[in-house]
Amino acid sequence: MNIFVNLCIRAGLLIESEVFMVSDKMKDLLSGSSVIRAMFEDGKKMAAEFGKENVYDFSLGNPSVYPPEKLKSVIKELVDNIHPDYLHGYMNNSGYEEVRSKIAASLNKKFCTGFSFKNIIMTVGAAGGLNVILKTILNPGDEVVTFSPYFGEYRHYTENFGGKLVAVRPNTEGNFKPDIDDLKNTVTSKTKALIINTPNNPTGVVYSEEDIKNIAAVLKDKSREIGHTIFLISDEPYRELVYDSLKVPYLTKYYDNTIVCYSYSKSLSLPGERIGYLVIPDEVEDFEEMIVSAGTATRILGFVNAPSLMQLAIAECLEEGVDIKIYENNRNKLTAILDKLGFSYVRPNGAFYLFMKTPEDDKVFAEKAKKERLLLVPGSAFGCPGYVRIAYCVSPAVIDNSYGAFEKLADYYNLK
Repeated sequence: MNIFVNLCIRAGLLIESEVFMVSDKMKDLLSGSSVIRAMFEDGKKMAAEFGKENVYDFSLGNPSVYPPEKLKSVIKELVDNIHPDYLHGYMNNSGYEEVRSKIAASLNKKFCTGFSFKNIIMTVGAAGGLNVILKTILNPGDEVVTFSPYFGEYRHYTENFGGKLVAVRPNTEGNFKPDIDDLKNTVTSKTKALIINTPNNPTGVVYSEEDIKNIAAVLKDKSREIGHTIFLISDEPYRELVYDSLKVPYLTKYYDNTIVCYSYSKSLSLPGERIGYLVIPDEVEDFEEMIVSAGTATRILGFVNAPSLMQLAIAECLEEGVDIKIYENNRNKLTAILDKLGFSYVRPNGAFYLFMKTPEDDKVFAEKAKKERLLLVPGSAFGCPGYVRIAYCVSPAVIDNSYGAFEKLADYYNLK
């Protein structure tokens, strides 16, 4: 509220309830604004005060591994050799056809699928893709189910289009694998979609092929029971980030009405470039209408199209990747510290997050950690109190230097 409005209120010319600067819905969103981003901002302030090397910021999933070297040369070559009208101009809302064709061919090679450019829509990251597909399928009052713990923005994305997010309670006894019985009990006649995220943020858990088959069976049975299709939305920014020789099943092969939201933010370390894609297979119900509607949603949501330069750049880097061994080494280094100090956690097999159990309320614990200049995100931000998320996509030195802070917490709670 600006100074002029405040003066008018004090003078009796306006009453506060008559001032509508921001919508009620936006006020609600601001009151529950991202804990992760708030932590990240706290980290920057603390780094300025104490020195970056003395702050142990595990709050944000910002990749610490650099993009592949090839990307740099590809971008330079594109800028030097492609006509600006094409390089920076508008294209079909779904993206450059040749880029979509290359992505389809790459997926077909990796997963033995049968996609063409018609199945691919370029998006402004996976977040943009989620908003596009939710805009495409949701009517007011529809429900979207997800498993707790979950990426908190799912709730906002769903509510953007009049939907309601319904969370399956966290399976804390089963290492956060999907609880199939709870899923069955959560799906209702209002359910329009299930969002799953594997490898998972915030737990780092990777769903097995058996998990996926069980989920698919529930969705098939429930779709028949309630008389309409339930879509499976696979949020896949971490697909390539898996360790211990695990494989991530490709979901379109298990359930016909699967829509994939993919991002290059983690696989190529390009979070700020906002580039990804949707896969809508031919088998999806009302495919022709769905694909046209999703392309239109890209336009009317204000994305218009995914960034042109990055579309062309990633098309030449589809077989590239970052060195995930760095993240795996970070995981091993971090778990060694936590094991030594007596903390309990779920061992992550993917992504770059670890979900650690807290000895008391997760928000209180996170505040105590902050006093040691250790930034951890409370599990309640992911719909799962009693845990904190540790993002280990940091330099190895941050993990090494954080030992003393973790040790003080372990001593405080008598964990050792």
